[in-house]
Amino acid sequence: MTDPRLDTLHNWLNGLEASWQLDLPTLAPASADASFRRYFRIASKNPDFPTLIVMDAPPQHEPLNAFIHVDLLLENASLNVPKILEKNLAEGFLLLNDLGTKTYLGELNSESADHLYQDATHALVKMQLASKPGILTNYDETLLQRELDLFPEWYLKKHLHIELTELQNLQIKQAFELIIQNNIAQAKVYVHRDYHSRNLMVTEKNNPGVIDFQDAVYGPITYDASSLWRDAYIAWPEERVIDWVIKFWEEGREAGLPMPSDFGQFYRDFEWMGLQRHLKVLGIFARLFHRDGKDGYLKDIPLVLEYAIATANRYIELKPLARILESTRPAQD
Repeated sequence: MTDPRLDTLHNWLNGLEASWQLDLPTLAPASADASFRRYFRIASKNPDFPTLIVMDAPPQHEPLNAFIHVDLLLENASLNVPKILEKNLAEGFLLLNDLGTKTYLGELNSESADHLYQDATHALVKMQLASKPGILTNYDETLLQRELDLFPEWYLKKHLHIELTELQNLQIKQAFELIIQNNIAQAKVYVHRDYHSRNLMVTEKNNPGVIDFQDAVYGPITYDASSLWRDAYIAWPEERVIDWVIKFWEEGREAGLPMPSDFGQFYRDFEWMGLQRHLKVLGIFARLFHRDGKDGYLKDIPLVLEYAIATANRYIELKPLARILESTRPAQD
């Protein structure tokens, strides 16, 4: 199967071979994500950069401007993000330094978790402290609603073929309104939007390396915390999650972030923000399968569903939503 973009990429790298001492035959896939982007790793004889990462982002689908903008924003906030070494905006290629192959997901265990999450907390606080309005897109009511609508459209209707009753449609609408009211009432900061174990790299210096931030917005202060500790790919006992969120809340308040003085309020915000995210993610995972032919995320639906059910059950005003969510659990043999 021919890959015209790969030919174009080879041509671009040929022109960079001398200046970066690239070893062209070593170019190999590094990873792909849920979008049209893909990544390659290439060896170099440059002692400062023994390996480099090449991003391939087709301009018609994934323009590079957002990635470059957020990359510089986070670099200025002292986060460990990929350094842009070369760029080709017209054809959609970037040459980046390599943050390595160790993801948080691969390295987290009951012993390493406290240390790794402490580093992730420090980085998150640094990013939030750098926040200014008017720099990134507002995570407003319209965007929150559009994301929530993915749940009934793609998860319930398309994936499970569930036709909601008039009452259930009303219950979902009311639950969404309550969730959004909570979300938009929170203090606003820079939001990575996918700050979780697959997008944090374990690095020797300035851990963690932070990737996949091009969709960053200006929005609720608990969003990235809920991505991190209510992670779709790894689960922890609730008492450990509470402990980590307390540490984040304490560090953030001490640094001057606009967090509630009452931890109970902050944790409630964390839960409601996490619920918004999990409902969205259920829709996205279903859409990735049905629209984009990517079935790799289907195995992660059960954990996300359990998070959403547990949270909805803890708040009386969300009980009707909890009943709807529970009805989508696979039947037990």
